[in-house]
Amino acid sequence: MAWDFETDAAFQQDLDWMDEFVRTEVEPLDFIIKTPYDLTDPVRQEILPPLQRIVQERNLWACHLGPDLGGPGYGQVKLALMNEILGRARCGPTVFGTQAPDTGNSEILAHFGTEEQKERFLQPLLRNEIVSCYSMTEPQGGADPAVFQTRAELDGDEWVINGEKWFSSNARYASFLIVMVVTDPDNELVKSQSMFLVPTDTPGVEIVRNVGLGYQTEAQDEGSHAYIRYNDVRVPKENLLGPRGGGFGVAQTRLGGGRIHHAMRTSGRVQRIFDMMCERALSRTTKGELLSRKQMVQEMIADSWIEMEMFRLLVLRTAWKIDRYQDYRKVRHDISAVKVAMPTVYRSVASRALQIHGSLGASWEMPFAKEVIESFHMGLADGPTEVHKVQVARRVLDQYVPCDDLFPTMHLPKRKAEAFEKYGDVLERHLGGL
Repeated sequence: MAWDFETDAAFQQDLDWMDEFVRTEVEPLDFIIKTPYDLTDPVRQEILPPLQRIVQERNLWACHLGPDLGGPGYGQVKLALMNEILGRARCGPTVFGTQAPDTGNSEILAHFGTEEQKERFLQPLLRNEIVSCYSMTEPQGGADPAVFQTRAELDGDEWVINGEKWFSSNARYASFLIVMVVTDPDNELVKSQSMFLVPTDTPGVEIVRNVGLGYQTEAQDEGSHAYIRYNDVRVPKENLLGPRGGGFGVAQTRLGGGRIHHAMRTSGRVQRIFDMMCERALSRTTKGELLSRKQMVQEMIADSWIEMEMFRLLVLRTAWKIDRYQDYRKVRHDISAVKVAMPTVYRSVASRALQIHGSLGASWEMPFAKEVIESFHMGLADGPTEVHKVQVARRVLDQYVPCDDLFPTMHLPKRKAEAFEKYGDVLERHLGGL
């Protein structure tokens, strides 16, 4: 099997243009625009659409989409390399039409929505004229569907939804929610839940409060992660996305590729942190010499670079395998491994960068404390790290068989006996059999 680590020249030109465009035009927006998801913000509305049109003119808009939805249908390797650049800027994905959770939600609507739903929600979503929300986790059970309490019951031609959802990101800005709820509690777990499209203006949809991450305070604006209560929310039967009890299958439509995109955006973000770390090490002097001359600082830099490179290669290899096999089931444990490694590498590099910057690094004048908190968020989003570790272990162990003997297969006395039996005649001729 041949491996090629080079990007074709034509696509590399696109990446080079993206790199310059993101650095000069997009990164400064992180200081100007509060959030790219608030379409009522006049500053956002004046600045972002012209940049999006430039991206569209270069045919780099929404590259995760297939030609049937107006995109080029790039494979996961190309998308990974693009997302690595976009991850450096908070507004980057929105400028290029690849922002989460809209990317995954658009895939769900493309696969399972009615023609009317595609016209009303999917097409505006693809044009970034509206935004969406994926409402799944709950206050008590987190991301564990086995303990979900939110229910939907069929009443004539309508489904009635009751329950609470927690950390539904961007719900306050969204035109619609995609909600995963229990519809068939007596079925086995994987056939007990269903997915619904719920417009946010539907009566009974109540945002209890909007929560921010740990580095945000109540004195600041509200956060963007909603605590939602569904009070007898009625939606038409056709708002069921996919088959009844098929929520797990629908969810996989959005998660596999999305986790790879997220991982490479994180890779780009960590690279930016690493750049700051190295610059500081080469610029700051203490006890008569540069930090870069201190062996412990050199160890931090070396460990960070090694971890970043290993993580990046793991993500790109997983993306390559998705392109190669066109079957997420075959790379499920690879994707879970990426999800496990991502917050660990992120947190390690951010923590070292904070340390090398000293008190400045711990202050709000540098981004490192925020990045450390974000790394914990990464370990929770799309399923906790612990759950994905279990998935990796199960898939790996499936490739092995147990040993029925009292001692393991590689027990040295056993292996030695096997070797002597295989080459006994040689030993007999040359050594008298020992």
